[in-house]
Amino acid sequence: MSLNPQLIAQMTEWRRHMHRFPECGFDLPLTADFIADKLESFGIEVTRNVGQQGVVGVLRCGDGSASIGLRADMDALFIHEQNDFDHRSRHDGKMHACGHDGHSAMLLGAASYLAKNKGFNGSVHFIFQPDEEHGQGAQAMIDDGLFERFQIDAVYGLHNMPGLPEGNFTVRPGSLMASESSFEIVIEGVGGHAAMPHRGIDPIVVGSQIVLALQTIVSRNLSAIEETAVVSATEFLTNGTVNVIPSQVTIKGDCRCFTEDSLAKIEQSMERIVAGICQAAGAQYQFTFVNTFYPTVNSPAQTEHAIQAAEAVLGRENVEANCLPLTISEDFSSMLRVKPGCYALLGNGVESVGGCALHNPEYDFNDRILGHGAQYWVQLVCDQLK
Repeated sequence: MSLNPQLIAQMTEWRRHMHRFPECGFDLPLTADFIADKLESFGIEVTRNVGQQGVVGVLRCGDGSASIGLRADMDALFIHEQNDFDHRSRHDGKMHACGHDGHSAMLLGAASYLAKNKGFNGSVHFIFQPDEEHGQGAQAMIDDGLFERFQIDAVYGLHNMPGLPEGNFTVRPGSLMASESSFEIVIEGVGGHAAMPHRGIDPIVVGSQIVLALQTIVSRNLSAIEETAVVSATEFLTNGTVNVIPSQVTIKGDCRCFTEDSLAKIEQSMERIVAGICQAAGAQYQFTFVNTFYPTVNSPAQTEHAIQAAEAVLGRENVEANCLPLTISEDFSSMLRVKPGCYALLGNGVESVGGCALHNPEYDFNDRILGHGAQYWVQLVCDQLK
């Protein structure tokens, strides 16, 4: 199975169109309509506005009851593009700096090919998701009945990876990517003159003790072998000045881990530490812990299906089947909490072609991998819906 040059040229055209007109979050009217119109032009049944701006296309063939879901993200980032090529962003302050334009184009290419060539028995669901960057889009589609309104047995996702050679594919069963959580600790002390600290409760001293104690969570509350995690205090804010002990300190930070069990332990340990140190000092506190992305955990069987499809398309020598986990995060994790599935990474290239890091104002998706991604999707469908 191979895609004809005309389809690859069309995917390039679609990708560059979406790059020119990036939209962010859930505010994706142009992008969602562009994708939905293309799917309908292929003869695919389309449902719009799933989870606000999500699009789901359904293609059926034969009499099989099996089904598969393929997901691409559509949203861009609030970054002002610094490239000067012709397809650069026309929307100031917004750009496709993560390659979601390429992800959507690859899935559109697979949809076009499958609509014309069929060759499978069952149903394919093409899922185009809003607001991945803020970690809310997948859950919004789920809450709007994605997996009740559409019969989907397993769900798959794919992301480009700068620094990985183009045409290389990497994945692992189990935890591939970390969770992302933020915390805020507000410590209420009693401020006063810097020359008379004994008359107050110094929240800077309390906060400093908390920052240091937070570093014991990973080293003393989690398994050094089984529970990799990161807890980072990133902001320390006060309402004091040069000769004034503040009355309030705010500590903010970020946590990453690879299992929901570790996530629960981190949150519980953090509040226990804050409560204990504040009580010892006579200070009051407010503690907020917000989880934005869950760990991305691949199902073993579906990961094996992904590996087999990638090897058939890219060659066994270009597939890494048990890569190291990554501390970046992805909201496809929310879909994997509901359905079995697999998320994988496709090399965007190295150095000058495709090597620029994600979320960088000079990034651009490498159009040479559009065919690889679309062929992978088609192979996966044909393998799983025989």
